[in-house]
Amino acid sequence: MNALNSLLDGFGTALTPVNLLWAALGVLLGTAIGVLPGIGPAMAVALLLPVTYGLDPIGAFIMFAGIYYGAMFGGSTTSILLNTPGESAAVVAAMEGNPMAKSGRGAQALAAAAIGHFAGGLVGTILLVALAPTVADLAVDIGAPDYFATMVLAFIAVTSVLGSSRVRGMASLLIGLTLGLVGLDQMTGQQRLTFGSLQLADGIDVVIVAVGLFAIGEALWVAAHLRRRPPEPIPVGRPWLGRADVRRTWKSWARGPFIGFPFGAIPAGGAEIPTFLSYVTEKRLSKHKDEWGKGAIEGVAGPESAASASAAGTLVSMLTLGLPTTAVAAVMLAAFQQYGIQPGPLLFEREPDLVWGLIASLFVGMVLLLALNLPLAPVWAKLLRIPRPYLYAGILFFAAVGAYAVGGEVIDLVLLLIIGLIGFGMRRYGLPVLPAVIGVILGPAAEQQLRRALQISDGSVTGLVDTPFSVTVYGVVVLLLTWPQLRKAVVRRRAGR
Repeated sequence: MNALNSLLDGFGTALTPVNLLWAALGVLLGTAIGVLPGIGPAMAVALLLPVTYGLDPIGAFIMFAGIYYGAMFGGSTTSILLNTPGESAAVVAAMEGNPMAKSGRGAQALAAAAIGHFAGGLVGTILLVALAPTVADLAVDIGAPDYFATMVLAFIAVTSVLGSSRVRGMASLLIGLTLGLVGLDQMTGQQRLTFGSLQLADGIDVVIVAVGLFAIGEALWVAAHLRRRPPEPIPVGRPWLGRADVRRTWKSWARGPFIGFPFGAIPAGGAEIPTFLSYVTEKRLSKHKDEWGKGAIEGVAGPESAASASAAGTLVSMLTLGLPTTAVAAVMLAAFQQYGIQPGPLLFEREPDLVWGLIASLFVGMVLLLALNLPLAPVWAKLLRIPRPYLYAGILFFAAVGAYAVGGEVIDLVLLLIIGLIGFGMRRYGLPVLPAVIGVILGPAAEQQLRRALQISDGSVTGLVDTPFSVTVYGVVVLLLTWPQLRKAVVRRRAGR
């Protein structure tokens, strides 16, 4: 009841005309910046951090909340329309959203993403209000073996459902894990796969890998086939969701938050794992399995809902423990410290107006996001009317700008081209792209958690399965690996009868 009263007070703060203006401005700026490949919400908040020096803390953080959600949706827009993820959380949206766009259903994919962001953010923020202290207590008890088990689950789950075979999925994952090894060993400081280049010591940024594999690889693939097929503009289609679309997606919108929020709340969480797991879940539960890979709308609705709920979940650890779980949360933590405020267990007592105003502004930002971007979905979809030679030339340009913006180094452009050629080769030989991106994102973190768990157990492998949580997760992994054989055995037994 106290939380509800505090939230109502927060709405009183967030709904003032000035703060509404900052929220709307944040949503617009976040969406505009998120559309640029390589410039995700973290960079958007970081770039706009100096702009807020003259604002009061409440107004600044309300604007940050708008930027966060706007940039996430902006990244999904290019991911769906141009197969160019604006950030790592938008990678999964390309898997089904881009085929939908190519078949003339880009507006429907964008609408499903916008409503998914709204539904996920709404449920996630409600859970934030209700469960923040409890989730924070649980998160403290999660250790290295649990993190590693969760990442193994993400590897196995995605590689087992993508592509024409598990071997190809594992091969793609191996490519990603190899790219993730480039740089300095986090434990020993030794160089790995840098070939003596100091510029590679920091590793390859995941944005460069995602943009290279998706955007550059796709552009090269299209260019290689343009001579065989005359370039034609892609149709836009009708600009609304039909009843059949809503019937197929409402369950996905509802499931996404309960996958995304817990992963956003735990330390070292974020939107990557839950979006992958949401995609796998929706594919397993779908009644339209023949459409997956060709434009299944559930594959957009579920992961986008999970990503938005995960964004709300990241604020749990950041506000209650002062522990940022994503790059955006880290930038926001720096912004708190800039105003002389230290997030932690006492923040709700010392700065109630700021905290509850920020949480209330999340609700306001989601409504503004839906109100601004749902009508704009057909407008964004008209990008696809541009003839493909010009469209993909623009994609190459913005992909190069986004990659260069990541580190400001020429070598980033060279890496972008090399990884783009790898993406082209993967398409040529039927390797799914998503496991490679997962390998780059989660590979270094999985290695670090594995080594920590082994150090804690003095090198004993049993240290990886010494918690109930990790045992449960490995049980799910075994089920995923054996389920096809079990299903075949059951079918054979029934046929024998």
